[in-house]
Amino acid sequence: MFTKLSLRLRIFLFFCLIALGGTTLVLIALWLGHGRATSTTVTDGFVFAGVIAVLGTVGLTAGIWLLFDENVAKPIEKLAAEMRTRAHAGVGSHVDTDAARYLGDLAPAASAVTTALSDTALLTAQKVASETERLANEKARLTALLTEIPVAMILVNPRDQIVLYDGQAAEVLSQLGTPRLNASMSDYFDNNSIGVARAKLNKTGKEVSFCAQGRHHDQSFDARMKPMQGGGYMLMIDAEHVNISPEASRPLVYDFDLMEGQDLGTGADTPLRHLTYAVFDTETTGLLPHKDDIVQIGAVRVLNCRIVAGERINQLVNPGRPIPPASTKVHHVTDAMVADAPDIGTAGAMFHRFASGSVIVAHNAPFDMAFLHRDKDRMGVDWDHPILDTVLLSAVLFGASQTHTLDALCERLDVTIPPELRHTALGDAQATAEVLVRMLPMLEARGLVTFGDVLEETKRHGRLLEDLN
Repeated sequence: MFTKLSLRLRIFLFFCLIALGGTTLVLIALWLGHGRATSTTVTDGFVFAGVIAVLGTVGLTAGIWLLFDENVAKPIEKLAAEMRTRAHAGVGSHVDTDAARYLGDLAPAASAVTTALSDTALLTAQKVASETERLANEKARLTALLTEIPVAMILVNPRDQIVLYDGQAAEVLSQLGTPRLNASMSDYFDNNSIGVARAKLNKTGKEVSFCAQGRHHDQSFDARMKPMQGGGYMLMIDAEHVNISPEASRPLVYDFDLMEGQDLGTGADTPLRHLTYAVFDTETTGLLPHKDDIVQIGAVRVLNCRIVAGERINQLVNPGRPIPPASTKVHHVTDAMVADAPDIGTAGAMFHRFASGSVIVAHNAPFDMAFLHRDKDRMGVDWDHPILDTVLLSAVLFGASQTHTLDALCERLDVTIPPELRHTALGDAQATAEVLVRMLPMLEARGLVTFGDVLEETKRHGRLLEDLN
């Protein structure tokens, strides 16, 4: 019967209940005070009545607030989060009208609006998918063509940041570091050799041949630098004299949105969409960072709110001791699998290079970071990257009262983790990255557009991580 009343009437009845209950409590208090006044003084009686009235009113208000919070405030918070999820994260799940059954027509109206929005988005997505398929076919043909040409090609913007590299270039960059879009050329090549060639390029406006030295001067490559219209240049390295593995046939990695260049910083004023994110997960021998060890690191990169295809880490790690059978049952990493794997010193340093210039993201980050911090001396690095935790981002967007496990978050945001990849480092890192990509526009829609905005908001929910750990 109560579910058929309008929202305004329900709210009115809440306040009527407060008025009626408060009046009743005052009358009861006066009656009790009057009875007490017959045996003591009149003043004592009214003081007693006042105390009873105050305590009763406080108790009544607390009780009604609990009802209001459970049946109105929480459902509205959940409804708002679900609407933002559908509006900004492209999730097609239905609005939970049952949870908001006491909100009158609000939940059905919200469901109707988001359904209409989803239908419109679906039509647009179908047209985009058709065009995307055409572009993907063209990209495949271009990739196949470039693979046959013995030249490693890197496209660089005016700020010396990598915009594109092909499979052969990825092999060259792998010999000098970790291939990464938006990375500075100085991460791989000697500044002087690149700088001299670029100065000559700017002066003549013509292609320049030179010897590109590696950053540590332990490798050199015959290279050509060609100017590009609008600034920047194309670096072509003669791959005939470079050891190229069969993996070089993998697709092009690029993001042309980087052509104008963007700040590599991670300051508080940096917009969320201009940040580079290194999303990672670890599998371990146990759950105690002070005594257990990492057996696998998985990581992917997110740039311009998109997961960068081809830039990932899926590295087994030799913990230097047997892996407990109970742990292997969870992540399926065995002693035989890690027998020839690098130790945490080597693997951790590799991830550190992968995360250079990035914000590190993880689900329950304190747990994973505790392992990395413990072995930082063996890696020879300092873990001073800024960090975001998807547990806290979930609390900001969906409310602290919701469940914030990775599985719950994936279900809420329509992210699918293949069963065979769940509880693998790369599988969980990929799922966390997909969750992050869906949450970034939702955060912006909430007015949290800079890194500092998000950090300030997540501080309110730090207790969640303390409880989780």
